[in-house]
Amino acid sequence: MFKKETYIKRRQQLAKDVDKGIVIFIGNDESPMNYADNTFKYRQDSSFLYFFGISHPELVGAIDVESGEETIYGDDYTIDSIVWMGNQPNIKQRGESCGVKNTASIVQLSLDLSEAQRQGRPIHFLPVYRGESKIKLFEWLGILPNEVKQKSSLELVKAVIKQRNYKSDEEIVEIEKAVNTTVEMHLAAMRMARPGMTEAEVAAEVERIAIAQNGYISFPVIATINGQTLHNHYHGNTLKDGQLFLLDAGAETSMGYAGDMSSTFPVGKQFTSRQKEIYQVALNSHNRAIEMLKPGVAFKEVYFESAREIMRGMKDLDFVKGDIDEAIAEGAHAIFFPCGLGHMMGLDVHDMEDLGEQHVGYDNEAKSTQFGLKSLRLGRKLEPGFVLTIEPGIYFIPQLIDLWKNDKRFQKHLNFTKLEEYKDFGGCRNEEDFLITENGYRLLGKELPKSIEDVENERLKAF
Repeated sequence: MFKKETYIKRRQQLAKDVDKGIVIFIGNDESPMNYADNTFKYRQDSSFLYFFGISHPELVGAIDVESGEETIYGDDYTIDSIVWMGNQPNIKQRGESCGVKNTASIVQLSLDLSEAQRQGRPIHFLPVYRGESKIKLFEWLGILPNEVKQKSSLELVKAVIKQRNYKSDEEIVEIEKAVNTTVEMHLAAMRMARPGMTEAEVAAEVERIAIAQNGYISFPVIATINGQTLHNHYHGNTLKDGQLFLLDAGAETSMGYAGDMSSTFPVGKQFTSRQKEIYQVALNSHNRAIEMLKPGVAFKEVYFESAREIMRGMKDLDFVKGDIDEAIAEGAHAIFFPCGLGHMMGLDVHDMEDLGEQHVGYDNEAKSTQFGLKSLRLGRKLEPGFVLTIEPGIYFIPQLIDLWKNDKRFQKHLNFTKLEEYKDFGGCRNEEDFLITENGYRLLGKELPKSIEDVENERLKAF
């Protein structure tokens, strides 16, 4: 945890930004894998962590906006639990750690919320993403699970985003811890992957490094020779010389802050000639996007410029024909680049995605519905304090190539004869994490090799 004054100040600001009523933050429960006592690794709700800092299940934090009174609701462990869990701080001690003096039981929470409803007071809660939290809202407030999103508080959503979007100095220190561990995860993969190994062996080492730092992974590891599948969590393939290996992995610190990076490298000692050509185009797009980062620039424009760099390079390689700007306006670039350019990052690897991309990444501006562009998670103007990823890539997705070819789509922009020759290529991307500063940007964490020469030099350590 940070010092308790950090959480006190955050809650005080929240109370100023919400007009009236009671704000509740529902902490996460344990999540069983296959029966109640066999659970996944516990992870607290990120907004609960932000305002209360306590990583402990079955807690609810409440703020009375008018009176300023704060309460943490939860039940202390009985001796039956202590014999299994060891001695634990009680709820009062947990509250004191983040500057909350009042504590009460979950039964009392139900009574207090009923009284607030009787008085007609607004009860603000965020959209919830877990089934048990929806059930709790039904039990406490009579809100049906399918009504939860509609009845969540947009006022509270905006008040939370207003704080969480801007990372403080102490948060940046914690994020850089996560990013530096993330760099070590990627270096380990570059230095160990060899023909004959399985994807699972590489993924296991990557996860080990995150756990060894008293943290965890910030999302399920993508470690694959099938980089054309954007979120590929299958690790059953055996590595062969001549293939590309794509790793997308990040560490999470014990306080819940995330890192997120991608790297692509040859399974053998060197890239093949055609791998070098495609990789360099993707890297040029990556570097061009970084050059544009500064306050006041709309991230959507950074995305479009990164797409132009990809289309310029792919035209030079005879994949693309005609006017590049026209092709991008129509969406033809998505044959190579069907995803977004990056996203906010902090306590969530996709920061506050549960609160809605249109609020977090677009400042309530309407998102595009065009294939490819609709996957851009961040489009708003950049501001100092934002932490975000840059991760353009080039992907040859056989099913997408077949679909567009058969539909005769974008024939004036795309050379499908050349695309057919690359259906076995896979995909490649680099990803790094950046802080927007007053005058520009700063790379977070240590540098990861990304030029062709640097990656190949790193790969030699595996042989």
